[in-house]
Amino acid sequence: MQEHEQDMQSLLEEESMRHFAENEIIKGTVIMVDRDAAYVDVGYKQEIPVPNKELAYPAPDNASDAVSVGDEINVYIVYIGGENGMVLSKRRADEMAAWNDARKLYEDKASVEIKITKLIKGGLLVAFSGLRGFLPASQIELHFIRDLASYVGQQMQTRIIEIDSKKQRLIFSHRILLEEERAEKQIELLASLQEGEVRKGRIKRVVDYGAFVDLGGIDGLVHISDLSWDHVKHPSDIVSAGDEVEVLVKSFDPETKRISLSIKDTVSDPWFAKVEKYTVGSYVVGKVVKLTDFGAFMQLEEGIDGLIRMRELSEKHIVKADEVVKIGDEVKVKIIHIDKENKKIALSITRVKQDTDAAEFDQYQEQQAENAQSSTVADAVEKE
Repeated sequence: MQEHEQDMQSLLEEESMRHFAENEIIKGTVIMVDRDAAYVDVGYKQEIPVPNKELAYPAPDNASDAVSVGDEINVYIVYIGGENGMVLSKRRADEMAAWNDARKLYEDKASVEIKITKLIKGGLLVAFSGLRGFLPASQIELHFIRDLASYVGQQMQTRIIEIDSKKQRLIFSHRILLEEERAEKQIELLASLQEGEVRKGRIKRVVDYGAFVDLGGIDGLVHISDLSWDHVKHPSDIVSAGDEVEVLVKSFDPETKRISLSIKDTVSDPWFAKVEKYTVGSYVVGKVVKLTDFGAFMQLEEGIDGLIRMRELSEKHIVKADEVVKIGDEVKVKIIHIDKENKKIALSITRVKQDTDAAEFDQYQEQQAENAQSSTVADAVEKE
């Protein structure tokens, strides 16, 4: 009799299990929730416990953070058998639905929000709709990020750039959204840009030949010659990354997106104010700063240079400027020409000597005349 009852019980259990199959998704109702599991009624003879790790990804600390009593949920039948009759997973059911949703979002190139959960080699582990994904370091920002740990726990708008549900491969990119945003700003900026206008920008990068300025979505180059009216040895002597500057738009090409900028042209050239104190024919003392095949350059003051041509260096025939002067020599010169249009000053050493000789000769003649006059007066006195 007892054996017959056991056989009947087994038959009833087998009959009830015929309604279920492994690897299928069924609906269930949450009957009870405790800290470590949720108990789900799927029409079996008893409620099936679903542990926290099978409720959601990431696993909740408390089952009540994922479901509530009365919730109707989809669950995936992992295995039929065991002490509870079957093993269920809400996480797996959600994953299968999420993979389908993710595929459509990928095809639509839609923006999706992810939560960054962990720092791993090469990037960040993320959670999206119950799925685990990867955000490579190269796909986070437009620039290199040294400290990725600061992103853990943050939520971020991204786009799915690679998906393979069989390999459980889901890769996201935040950078692609930033690139599209930058491209839109570039189009707007280029459409509004005008040559000769002054705009504000920020120094983005300093290089040997100048500095790149971010105008708000697109970069322009300030060549080293356009950084300052004064001579610039290296751009880093004038600007640093992060500096806010005003720049004048010299030229731009909408097709190549090349923009030529100038910082010095936003202010008047101090050369013109400085040169006002100098006049043609006056004498000045300056320092020789450069020797060339055609003469020597002399600095009158900071920002004001003049050229002493070979014929103005010496009355004698010379082949090289260093036959007369050396760099660092302080010499007296005469200003013989000022060309304000081309910002050029012509100087002469020989004319200083010529003027000195002429002055000495004039003084000698005056002295001779005075002596002759004195002699004439003396002779007249003696005759009397």
